[in-house]
Amino acid sequence: MDMYTMENIMDLCSTEDGYNSSSIVLEKQVFRSKVPESHVQLACSLHYCAFPLNGNELCIWNMSDEPNHQPLRLIGHHHSITALAFGTKVDPLLICSASQDYVIVWNLDECTKKVLEGLMPQGIVIGTLLGMVLYVRFSPDDQTVAVCAGNRIYMLNAKNEAIIAELEGHLAPVTAAEFCTWEKNILISISEDRSFKVWDYCIGLLIYQSAVITAFPLLSLFIDEANKQIITGCADGQLWIFSLISGHKYRCVIHINVKKERKKFYNKITKFEHLDQIQNISQACTISNIEEDDAVETTFPILRMEHCDNPANFGDKESRFPDVGTQYLWIGSSTGLFIINNANFELEAALHYKDFTGLSIQIAGSCALTRKAVNDKVFCLLSSMLENKIVLLEVNVAALLRCQQNSLLLSGREEGFSAVARCPLLVTSPLYAKKEKAKLVNKTGTKTHVKDKPLVFHNKIKSSGYTSAPHMLMFSPNSKVKHSRLTSECKRSWRRRNKEDYPLGKSPPTESVRQITVTDKPTAICCIQYSGNGELLACGLADKTLLAFKSNLIGEPTVYSGHDGAITSVGWSHDNNWLVSSSEDRTLKIWSVSSAEPALCLGKEIFHKSVRSAQFYYIDTFILLSCGAEFYLLRYYLDTSKDEIKRYRTKSICKSIQKFPMASTVEITSLSAVNDFYSYIVLAAGSNRALEIFDLNVGCSAAVIRDAHSRSVHQICQNKGSSFSCQPHEAYNLFLTAAIGDGIKLWDLRTLRCERRFEGHISRCHPCGISVSPCGQFIACGSEDKCAYIYEKHSSTYSYKLTGHTESVINVAFNPSSPQLVSATLDGKLQLFLPQ
Repeated sequence: MDMYTMENIMDLCSTEDGYNSSSIVLEKQVFRSKVPESHVQLACSLHYCAFPLNGNELCIWNMSDEPNHQPLRLIGHHHSITALAFGTKVDPLLICSASQDYVIVWNLDECTKKVLEGLMPQGIVIGTLLGMVLYVRFSPDDQTVAVCAGNRIYMLNAKNEAIIAELEGHLAPVTAAEFCTWEKNILISISEDRSFKVWDYCIGLLIYQSAVITAFPLLSLFIDEANKQIITGCADGQLWIFSLISGHKYRCVIHINVKKERKKFYNKITKFEHLDQIQNISQACTISNIEEDDAVETTFPILRMEHCDNPANFGDKESRFPDVGTQYLWIGSSTGLFIINNANFELEAALHYKDFTGLSIQIAGSCALTRKAVNDKVFCLLSSMLENKIVLLEVNVAALLRCQQNSLLLSGREEGFSAVARCPLLVTSPLYAKKEKAKLVNKTGTKTHVKDKPLVFHNKIKSSGYTSAPHMLMFSPNSKVKHSRLTSECKRSWRRRNKEDYPLGKSPPTESVRQITVTDKPTAICCIQYSGNGELLACGLADKTLLAFKSNLIGEPTVYSGHDGAITSVGWSHDNNWLVSSSEDRTLKIWSVSSAEPALCLGKEIFHKSVRSAQFYYIDTFILLSCGAEFYLLRYYLDTSKDEIKRYRTKSICKSIQKFPMASTVEITSLSAVNDFYSYIVLAAGSNRALEIFDLNVGCSAAVIRDAHSRSVHQICQNKGSSFSCQPHEAYNLFLTAAIGDGIKLWDLRTLRCERRFEGHISRCHPCGISVSPCGQFIACGSEDKCAYIYEKHSSTYSYKLTGHTESVINVAFNPSSPQLVSATLDGKLQLFLPQ
């Protein structure tokens, strides 16, 4: 067990790519100090790194120099240097150093020139005797320096000794402060008092102060310019993310436990049991090491956060990171470096110092990273927690990502699927049912024609006119043409040709234009869905009723009654002529839109539990439904013709083709498949928090995503588009899942990984529904705060908040033909939204 470490595993996995552990992390330089430098703010720029040596000496190291070169040493402090920061501009490159006696700004070009001339470099003292300084930061224009000393923040002029403002309000030492680049004069600070504050530093005004966030001190701060968020890291390995968007009132977007994410990540990359060349490596090896670390690490502090270049830009262009607009973040902790995805808040790569035997540092006291990668490499400056060492590491990001990416691929975790059918249907597939269709039609579809017989019993005497042809034919029709079918198809195609396409690139529907109450008594609206042509809206209620409204919610609805329990799901056929509904009473019914009586009923004798999901599938060829821990593929035939003799005997039939059990679950909580085009993929979510992908062309389960959410998924929503909009084929591989208390996740079938998380709505008790717009750009969801929220696909925080509801919004639906959104509440109200 001990002979195999993460270093061995990474070496084995990266053999084909030519990488090894030494090429992933290289110790470029080791500096030894006479005094500890463990809790000092270190600094890195694109080409330089800065660190204190022997207490009061400021050392500048050019990272392109050879190892035998000496660093530039600047002397001006009498006390130990405790904080360092480079300026934001390159010409001239400034660096600020701070100690208890002075705060000094140095011009690096001038200092280098004076050293070459044999003179003593001097900096500009901008602050004197401010106290114990923990953090310094230059403003975006390098004109101001924020100095965090004790409980205060001093705003100093970077050119002379002058205090612009003194910010007071924190109850404990301020550990970090950052300037907001898109808001002028705004500064954000964090403190050991476990709160953050927002300041207008020019006038010394406190704009916002948060409550206590966590039980541990806040140590690091990062401002995400792309998403307009602040990210704070604390001493127990937690990340807290807050929105800085105007109107969001600094709400908490999400908090991440990096320790748990680290364990989940290693669970993924250590699944090698099926590989012959590394069967001797036990999965428990690395996991046990991590558990030992967790037992030893009582806090796991987040020391530094820094921007990370998009991993898709590293190495092979055919990367498994399809969303090139995603932002990534370096996390520097006491035990390692981690790359976190700002879209889905999951780890992309992890590097533990102790996994690499060539490193002379095991536990770090402080950390600094370069913001940009040069030749796929990033420099990391570390100070040792236990020894008087400062180490400069060169991390090959491409090698690290490719190595651990291959681990995921080898473990069978990454398998590509496509929602759009791209190969012929196999003869052995359960979807291959041409013969079955012929049997069903021959059995019930063909009417029995009664032969002409004499009205009397004498063969020679025939009834007048019953068997003989009429003397003259008028308006003789072609009986071989199915008029109603063809006429409806022609009308539908004509309507689609003449109706405008769904508008793309415009704002979503956010203005409330109408609100109606569906019943006299408050009744929860359990499910809603628009028909494919966008003309009707079906609503399933908790009082056993199924209603169909016009899309504008004007007029009386059509009522379909017959269930004895709450409606659990409702779905439209592709031709918009049929409705399928399921209920808690263990029944499934198919309704004709033009008739209040069901055309097909499947009762309690078939299903042992409630039918949770039911829909048409494979362009109305089958019915998919879930019951208990398995889902059914049903072949059906509907006949609405009436027989006067056997008036109450239905001719519609249904036959089970196959049952598909979901592995290791008690109940399927959600089921989804595309009916608008041919697709072999069926998605199922279970009470065991797993997602399972079934390929019905093969007829079996194809992949399992375990622990998709922290709780069981209550809805799967695929990006199905509509006949009124056009999207790239790749877009149909995206789907959403929602779980109570765990937000919304966007997944990609090609990678089977979460690409983005959406947080901001409230769903703690009720399963709030989700919906994707026909253009695929917007995501709507309900919320328990009596609002509906709209997210944009490329943003993790909400863009619009729709108010005016009287109860929790539990369902939403986009109209497939026009920019309309309908929301449904717990008290039985529908609200219609249109674009402003």
